[in-house]
Amino acid sequence: MLLVVALGGNALLMRGERPDALVQRRHVRTAAQALAPLAHDHTLVLCHGNGPQVGVLAMESENDPELTHPYPLDALGAQTQGMIGYWLVQELGNAGVAAPIVAIVTQTVVDRDDPAFDAPTKFVGAGYPEQEARRLAAEHGWTVAPDTAAWRRVVASPQPRLVVELPTIRRLVASGTTVVCAGGGGVPVVAGEGGHTQGAQAVVDKDLTAALLAIELGADRLMVLTDVDAVKQDFGTSQERSLSTVDVEELLAMDFPAGSMAPKVEACLRFVTATGRAAAIGALRDAPAVLAGARGTTITKSRSLA
Repeated sequence: MLLVVALGGNALLMRGERPDALVQRRHVRTAAQALAPLAHDHTLVLCHGNGPQVGVLAMESENDPELTHPYPLDALGAQTQGMIGYWLVQELGNAGVAAPIVAIVTQTVVDRDDPAFDAPTKFVGAGYPEQEARRLAAEHGWTVAPDTAAWRRVVASPQPRLVVELPTIRRLVASGTTVVCAGGGGVPVVAGEGGHTQGAQAVVDKDLTAALLAIELGADRLMVLTDVDAVKQDFGTSQERSLSTVDVEELLAMDFPAGSMAPKVEACLRFVTATGRAAAIGALRDAPAVLAGARGTTITKSRSLA
Protein backbone atom coordinates (compact mmCIF):
# COMPACT_ATOMS: atom_id res chain seq x y z
CA MET A 1 0.00 0.00 0.00
CA LEU A 2 0.90 3.67 -0.29
CA LEU A 3 0.87 5.23 3.18
CA VAL A 4 1.08 8.94 3.95
CA VAL A 5 2.17 9.43 7.55
CA ALA A 6 1.96 12.69 9.50
CA LEU A 7 4.52 12.50 12.27
CA GLY A 8 3.83 14.60 15.38
CA GLY A 9 6.38 17.01 16.81
CA ASN A 10 6.69 14.79 19.88
CA ALA A 11 8.77 12.47 17.71
CA LEU A 12 11.56 15.02 17.85
CA LEU A 13 11.16 16.95 21.06
CA MET A 14 8.91 16.45 24.05
CA ARG A 15 7.45 19.30 26.05
CA GLY A 16 9.94 20.64 28.60
CA GLU A 17 13.02 19.06 26.98
CA ARG A 18 16.02 21.12 25.94
CA PRO A 19 16.14 21.42 22.13
CA ASP A 20 19.65 19.97 21.93
CA ALA A 21 20.61 18.12 18.77
CA LEU A 22 21.49 14.96 20.68
CA VAL A 23 18.07 14.91 22.35
CA GLN A 24 16.30 15.26 19.03
CA ARG A 25 18.47 12.69 17.29
CA ARG A 26 17.56 10.18 19.99
CA HIS A 27 13.87 10.77 19.37
CA VAL A 28 14.30 10.58 15.60
CA ARG A 29 16.07 7.23 16.01
CA THR A 30 13.14 5.91 18.06
CA ALA A 31 10.67 7.22 15.47
CA ALA A 32 12.58 5.59 12.62
CA GLN A 33 12.58 2.25 14.41
CA ALA A 34 8.81 2.48 14.83
CA LEU A 35 8.29 3.44 11.17
CA ALA A 36 10.71 0.93 9.66
CA PRO A 37 8.20 -1.97 9.65
CA LEU A 38 5.78 0.18 7.63
CA ALA A 39 8.51 1.12 5.15
CA HIS A 40 9.54 -2.53 4.79
CA ASP A 41 6.09 -3.63 3.64
CA HIS A 42 4.66 -0.49 2.02
CA THR A 43 5.62 2.68 0.17
CA LEU A 44 5.90 5.50 2.69
CA VAL A 45 5.50 9.27 2.38
CA LEU A 46 6.42 10.95 5.64
CA CYS A 47 5.48 14.49 6.75
CA HIS A 48 6.86 15.83 10.03
CA GLY A 49 6.39 18.74 12.42
CA ASN A 50 9.00 21.47 12.93
CA GLY A 51 7.53 23.92 15.44
CA PRO A 52 10.18 23.71 18.18
CA GLN A 53 13.01 23.77 15.66
CA VAL A 54 11.68 26.90 13.93
CA GLY A 55 11.38 28.49 17.37
CA VAL A 56 15.04 27.80 18.17
CA LEU A 57 16.26 29.21 14.85
CA ALA A 58 14.00 32.24 15.15
CA MET A 59 15.39 33.07 18.58
CA GLU A 60 18.98 32.67 17.36
CA SER A 61 18.26 34.91 14.40
CA GLU A 62 16.60 37.57 16.55
CA ASN A 63 19.65 37.70 18.82
CA ASP A 64 22.36 37.66 16.13
CA PRO A 65 24.08 41.08 16.15
CA GLU A 66 25.51 40.46 12.69
CA LEU A 67 22.04 40.51 11.10
CA THR A 68 20.26 43.71 10.07
CA HIS A 69 16.96 41.82 10.29
CA PRO A 70 16.11 38.32 11.55
CA TYR A 71 15.74 35.63 8.90
CA PRO A 72 12.16 35.43 7.55
CA LEU A 73 9.91 32.63 8.69
CA ASP A 74 9.79 30.91 5.31
CA ALA A 75 13.60 30.61 5.26
CA LEU A 76 13.61 29.17 8.78
CA GLY A 77 11.01 26.62 7.72
CA ALA A 78 13.18 25.54 4.80
CA GLN A 79 16.22 25.24 7.07
CA THR A 80 14.40 22.97 9.51
CA GLN A 81 13.10 20.80 6.68
CA GLY A 82 16.67 20.14 5.62
CA MET A 83 17.89 19.38 9.13
CA ILE A 84 15.01 17.13 10.17
CA GLY A 85 14.84 15.48 6.76
CA TYR A 86 18.53 14.61 7.00
CA TRP A 87 18.02 13.06 10.44
CA LEU A 88 15.02 11.01 9.32
CA VAL A 89 16.67 9.77 6.12
CA GLN A 90 19.76 8.69 8.01
CA GLU A 91 17.93 6.98 10.87
CA LEU A 92 15.44 5.19 8.59
CA GLY A 93 18.44 3.76 6.76
CA ASN A 94 20.05 2.81 10.06
CA ALA A 95 16.80 1.08 11.05
CA GLY A 96 17.14 -1.21 8.05
CA VAL A 97 14.81 0.38 5.48
CA ALA A 98 16.04 -1.07 2.19
CA ALA A 99 14.12 1.17 -0.21
CA PRO A 100 15.76 4.38 -1.45
CA ILE A 101 15.02 7.26 0.96
CA VAL A 102 15.04 10.95 0.08
CA ALA A 103 14.06 14.21 1.78
CA ILE A 104 12.62 17.07 -0.28
CA VAL A 105 12.46 20.73 0.75
CA THR A 106 8.80 21.31 -0.03
CA GLN A 107 6.78 24.44 -0.82
CA THR A 108 3.05 24.69 -0.13
CA VAL A 109 0.97 27.24 -1.99
CA VAL A 110 -1.50 29.20 0.13
CA ASP A 111 -3.98 31.90 -0.87
CA ARG A 112 -2.73 35.45 -0.52
CA ASP A 113 -6.20 36.49 0.67
CA ASP A 114 -6.70 33.58 3.11
CA PRO A 115 -8.62 34.97 6.14
CA ALA A 116 -5.91 33.51 8.42
CA PHE A 117 -3.59 36.36 7.41
CA ASP A 118 -5.98 38.82 9.07
CA ALA A 119 -6.23 36.77 12.27
CA PRO A 120 -2.86 35.18 13.13
CA THR A 121 -3.16 32.54 15.83
CA LYS A 122 -0.16 30.21 15.54
CA PHE A 123 2.49 30.77 18.25
CA VAL A 124 6.13 30.60 17.15
CA GLY A 125 9.41 31.30 18.87
CA ALA A 126 10.28 32.23 22.43
CA GLY A 127 8.16 33.83 25.14
CA TYR A 128 8.85 37.37 26.43
CA PRO A 129 7.54 39.77 29.06
CA GLU A 130 4.76 41.87 27.55
CA GLN A 131 6.82 45.07 27.23
CA GLU A 132 9.70 43.25 25.52
CA ALA A 133 7.30 41.44 23.19
CA ARG A 134 5.66 44.71 22.17
CA ARG A 135 9.06 46.29 21.53
CA LEU A 136 10.08 43.39 19.29
CA ALA A 137 6.74 43.55 17.52
CA ALA A 138 7.25 47.22 16.72
CA GLU A 139 10.83 46.62 15.63
CA HIS A 140 10.16 43.61 13.39
CA GLY A 141 6.55 44.16 12.33
CA TRP A 142 5.29 41.17 14.28
CA THR A 143 1.93 40.45 15.86
CA VAL A 144 2.22 39.30 19.47
CA ALA A 145 -0.28 37.82 21.91
CA PRO A 146 -0.31 36.38 25.45
CA ASP A 147 0.45 32.67 25.78
CA THR A 148 -0.07 31.59 29.42
CA ALA A 149 2.58 33.45 31.45
CA ALA A 150 4.46 35.03 28.53
CA TRP A 151 3.86 36.89 25.28
CA ARG A 152 4.87 35.34 21.96
CA ARG A 153 4.82 36.05 18.28
CA VAL A 154 1.73 34.79 16.43
CA VAL A 155 1.60 34.14 12.71
CA ALA A 156 -1.06 33.12 10.23
CA SER A 157 -1.83 29.46 9.53
CA PRO A 158 -3.50 29.49 6.09
CA GLN A 159 -5.01 26.49 4.34
CA PRO A 160 -2.72 24.41 2.08
CA ARG A 161 -3.87 24.58 -1.55
CA LEU A 162 -1.11 22.96 -3.60
CA VAL A 163 2.21 21.22 -2.97
CA VAL A 164 4.63 22.61 -5.55
CA GLU A 165 6.83 19.51 -5.61
CA LEU A 166 3.88 17.10 -6.00
CA PRO A 167 4.91 15.88 -9.51
CA THR A 168 8.39 15.01 -8.24
CA ILE A 169 6.99 13.28 -5.15
CA ARG A 170 4.61 11.31 -7.37
CA ARG A 171 7.47 10.06 -9.57
CA LEU A 172 9.53 9.07 -6.54
CA VAL A 173 6.62 7.18 -5.01
CA ALA A 174 6.03 5.35 -8.29
CA SER A 175 9.63 4.10 -8.13
CA GLY A 176 9.17 2.77 -4.58
CA THR A 177 11.16 5.52 -2.87
CA THR A 178 10.45 6.42 0.75
CA VAL A 179 9.88 10.20 0.66
CA VAL A 180 10.26 12.66 3.55
CA CYS A 181 8.51 15.88 2.52
CA ALA A 182 6.23 18.75 3.53
CA GLY A 183 8.05 19.23 6.83
CA GLY A 184 6.15 21.64 9.02
CA GLY A 185 3.36 21.57 6.43
CA GLY A 186 5.75 22.83 3.76
CA VAL A 187 7.23 26.30 3.33
CA PRO A 188 4.19 28.53 2.68
CA VAL A 189 4.39 30.44 -0.59
CA VAL A 190 1.97 32.67 -2.47
CA ALA A 191 1.68 32.85 -6.24
CA GLY A 192 2.16 36.12 -8.05
CA GLU A 193 1.93 37.29 -11.64
CA GLY A 194 3.49 35.09 -14.27
CA GLY A 195 3.53 32.08 -11.97
CA HIS A 196 6.25 33.52 -9.74
CA THR A 197 6.10 32.50 -6.08
CA GLN A 198 7.41 34.11 -2.93
CA GLY A 199 7.59 33.04 0.70
CA ALA A 200 4.78 33.93 3.09
CA GLN A 201 5.28 34.78 6.76
CA ALA A 202 3.05 31.99 8.00
CA VAL A 203 3.05 28.33 8.96
CA VAL A 204 0.91 25.58 7.45
CA ASP A 205 -0.55 22.78 9.55
CA LYS A 206 1.42 19.64 8.69
CA ASP A 207 -1.55 17.33 9.24
CA LEU A 208 -3.65 19.24 6.69
CA THR A 209 -0.80 19.22 4.16
CA ALA A 210 -0.39 15.47 4.74
CA ALA A 211 -4.10 15.02 3.99
CA LEU A 212 -3.75 17.06 0.79
CA LEU A 213 -0.77 14.95 -0.29
CA ALA A 214 -2.58 11.72 0.54
CA ILE A 215 -5.56 12.75 -1.58
CA GLU A 216 -3.46 13.93 -4.53
CA LEU A 217 -1.19 10.85 -4.48
CA GLY A 218 -4.12 8.43 -4.23
CA ALA A 219 -2.82 7.00 -0.95
CA ASP A 220 -4.37 3.87 0.46
CA ARG A 221 -4.21 5.20 4.01
CA LEU A 222 -3.51 8.43 5.89
CA MET A 223 -1.93 7.83 9.31
CA VAL A 224 -1.49 10.55 11.94
CA LEU A 225 1.03 9.28 14.48
CA THR A 226 1.63 11.18 17.70
CA ASP A 227 1.98 10.59 21.45
CA VAL A 228 -1.77 10.02 21.92
CA ASP A 229 -2.85 6.40 21.78
CA ALA A 230 -6.31 7.09 20.27
CA VAL A 231 -9.02 9.67 19.70
CA LYS A 232 -10.84 10.29 22.97
CA GLN A 233 -14.57 10.86 23.25
CA ASP A 234 -15.58 13.26 26.06
CA PHE A 235 -11.91 14.12 26.56
CA GLY A 236 -11.03 15.37 30.04
CA THR A 237 -14.27 14.22 31.63
CA SER A 238 -15.19 11.26 33.78
CA GLN A 239 -16.85 9.72 30.68
CA GLU A 240 -13.64 9.84 28.60
CA ARG A 241 -13.08 6.76 26.49
CA SER A 242 -10.86 5.78 23.57
CA LEU A 243 -12.47 5.16 20.20
CA SER A 244 -11.22 2.18 18.24
CA THR A 245 -13.40 2.83 15.19
CA VAL A 246 -15.47 5.87 14.26
CA ASP A 247 -17.06 7.07 11.05
CA VAL A 248 -17.13 10.55 9.52
CA GLU A 249 -20.66 11.36 10.65
CA GLU A 250 -19.92 10.42 14.26
CA LEU A 251 -16.66 12.36 14.25
CA LEU A 252 -18.31 15.51 12.90
CA ALA A 253 -20.63 15.52 15.90
CA MET A 254 -17.73 15.68 18.38
CA ASP A 255 -15.60 18.60 19.60
CA PHE A 256 -11.81 18.45 19.99
CA PRO A 257 -9.12 20.78 21.43
CA ALA A 258 -8.23 23.36 18.76
CA GLY A 259 -4.47 23.26 19.25
CA SER A 260 -3.91 19.52 19.43
CA MET A 261 -6.43 16.91 18.29
CA ALA A 262 -8.67 19.12 16.12
CA PRO A 263 -6.29 19.48 13.13
CA LYS A 264 -5.50 15.76 13.23
CA VAL A 265 -9.20 14.91 13.12
CA GLU A 266 -9.83 17.49 10.39
CA ALA A 267 -7.03 16.03 8.27
CA CYS A 268 -8.50 12.55 8.55
CA LEU A 269 -12.00 13.80 7.78
CA ARG A 270 -10.76 15.48 4.59
CA PHE A 271 -8.98 12.35 3.41
CA VAL A 272 -11.78 9.92 4.19
CA THR A 273 -14.46 12.19 2.71
CA ALA A 274 -12.47 12.78 -0.49
CA THR A 275 -11.33 9.20 -1.08
CA GLY A 276 -13.65 6.87 0.82
CA ARG A 277 -10.54 5.17 2.22
CA ALA A 278 -9.77 4.82 5.93
CA ALA A 279 -7.50 7.05 8.00
CA ALA A 280 -6.01 6.37 11.43
CA ILE A 281 -4.79 8.28 14.48
CA GLY A 282 -2.62 6.64 17.08
CA ALA A 283 0.67 6.43 18.94
CA LEU A 284 3.89 6.36 16.98
CA ARG A 285 5.18 3.44 19.05
CA ASP A 286 2.16 1.39 17.88
CA ALA A 287 2.51 2.23 14.17
CA PRO A 288 2.11 -1.29 12.70
CA ALA A 289 -0.80 -2.06 15.03
CA VAL A 290 -2.46 1.28 14.17
CA LEU A 291 -2.27 0.40 10.47
CA ALA A 292 -3.79 -3.02 11.21
CA GLY A 293 -6.61 -1.46 13.23
CA ALA A 294 -5.54 -3.25 16.41
CA ARG A 295 -4.52 0.01 18.14
CA GLY A 296 -5.40 3.67 17.81
CA THR A 297 -8.53 4.98 16.10
CA THR A 298 -9.57 4.01 12.58
CA ILE A 299 -11.79 6.56 10.81
CA THR A 300 -14.03 5.33 8.01
CA LYS A 301 -16.59 6.85 5.67
CA SER A 302 -19.21 4.62 7.24
CA ARG A 303 -19.05 2.24 10.18
CA SER A 304 -19.75 -0.72 7.89
CA LEU A 305 -16.38 -0.18 6.14
CA ALA A 306 -14.34 -0.70 9.34
